[in-house]
Amino acid sequence: MPFTHDTTTTLASAAALVNSSPRHTVDGSEELPTVAALNDFLAAHDWSYRARRRADVTAVHAFRERLERLWPLPVEALAEEVNGLFREHEAIPELVNHGDFGWHFHATRPGAPLAASMAVEIALAISDLIRLDEAERLRVCAGSDCTGAVIDFSRNRSRRFCDQGCGNRANVAAYRARQSGHDDGPTP
Repeated sequence: MPFTHDTTTTLASAAALVNSSPRHTVDGSEELPTVAALNDFLAAHDWSYRARRRADVTAVHAFRERLERLWPLPVEALAEEVNGLFREHEAIPELVNHGDFGWHFHATRPGAPLAASMAVEIALAISDLIRLDEAERLRVCAGSDCTGAVIDFSRNRSRRFCDQGCGNRANVAAYRARQSGHDDGPTP
């Protein structure tokens, strides 16, 4: 199922935002501790917004906690949460054309707080998944000790692991388990 560029970019950045939390990083560190780190994240994920002060970082952290709770929800509850974000931030969709995205939606007033703008754009992207009956593409990592966010854009919906190295660790563990069950030498 093809998705628009802004939907895929926004959903990928939503998963990365969730996974930037100390609860999901490999070493338990906060990946977005400062305005500069948040701005680096925003630039790396093609957001047109920028953080201006420490309060923006605090608000994005609070939104990130809320976003994290959306990942495992069934579609009806997910839709309720998305609608709640739209209402809370008084979303009014508007078509805009800037950057390399072409025409896409913004739904907060110019100058709205960073976290509100991010929340509404992520809600718009999640609403695309819901409308296309593709909400199951939002997954929690299948890693044995991970609860990271996964957005699965694979054709056959087979992606199971987050971007924190869980897939590699699972493959190594499976390889070692297979090797421990085999004799290393030739059979006499």
